[in-house]
Amino acid sequence: MIKPHVTIHDIARELDISASTVSRALHNHPRISEATRKAVQDLAEKYNYQPNVVATSLRHGKSRTVGVIVPRINRNFFANVIGGMEEVLAASGFHLIICQTHERFDKEREALQTLVNARVEAIIISVSMETSGDQHFRRYMERGIRLFFFDRVIEDLDTGTVVIDDRLGAFLNVKHLLGQGYRRIYHVAGADHITIYKARKKGYLDAMHEAGIEPGEDWIIEKPLVMDGGIAAFREGMDSLKKPDAFFCAGDYAALGVLQAARVSGLSVPEDLGITGFANEPFTAFLQPSITTVDQRGEEMGRIVAEMLKETSDSGNPLSGHERKVLEPQLIIRESSVIHD
Repeated sequence: MIKPHVTIHDIARELDISASTVSRALHNHPRISEATRKAVQDLAEKYNYQPNVVATSLRHGKSRTVGVIVPRINRNFFANVIGGMEEVLAASGFHLIICQTHERFDKEREALQTLVNARVEAIIISVSMETSGDQHFRRYMERGIRLFFFDRVIEDLDTGTVVIDDRLGAFLNVKHLLGQGYRRIYHVAGADHITIYKARKKGYLDAMHEAGIEPGEDWIIEKPLVMDGGIAAFREGMDSLKKPDAFFCAGDYAALGVLQAARVSGLSVPEDLGITGFANEPFTAFLQPSITTVDQRGEEMGRIVAEMLKETSDSGNPLSGHERKVLEPQLIIRESSVIHD
């Protein structure tokens, strides 16, 4: 009967060699003969030997394991970012442990502690909607835990970050709506304490002001950026004294909600109402009408933040990863905002 947890010492005893020879053979050390290497690897495969990652990390001080914390794994953007990270890190022998916060601060703190307990080498994170402070991050950084941020970041922390120019993405989005003749453009905004939504609101305001339009106080509607939030924003906008002729939504799911509510109300999109979103979720291309949106270059963002982490690991200098990289967003114009003559 095969033991449930076979160690290198078990393999060494069976082959009558030292444990250090087994370890070297498993790592293809050139000083180990081909015959010994094959005997060790065949026996390891027979017994389904799995190395003790925690023990290895204690010996070498590096686990080659990276923690990733995202708000929601089922969002296309975050899936693309993780794909980009894995492409870079897997090629260098790193493994990923992925946690999601479901947009909750308490889950974010739990995930941080879980990953630290797992002895990860570093943590890459995009903060939750409920996160407004940075003390929980600072505590870990003071203990030598390397943190890297992407998309939703904490501005005052001295660490590596990768973002897109959210202000520019929103500015181009709203400028496009203005170019199509829309004037009463309402903004379905995210929580203002989150950096990306604050920047997107600034881009909206900059574009409106450049066009000589001062949005009314009720033109900016802060809602959860989910479908129900979009539906609620549509209803609130249509109850306003000056009804909107377009909605710029800070997220695609909110734009989907606005589109659904407009259909129920009998409005034609884009003739009666223009709608744009942000994130380039896959469904935006397949709806009727398809939704104009902003691509966040998620896969590239993941590759870049992973390269930052890899550089600090390879150099042994944690300060080498303390930089901020800003990617240029791409406006994708589709049917929901284009009025044909």
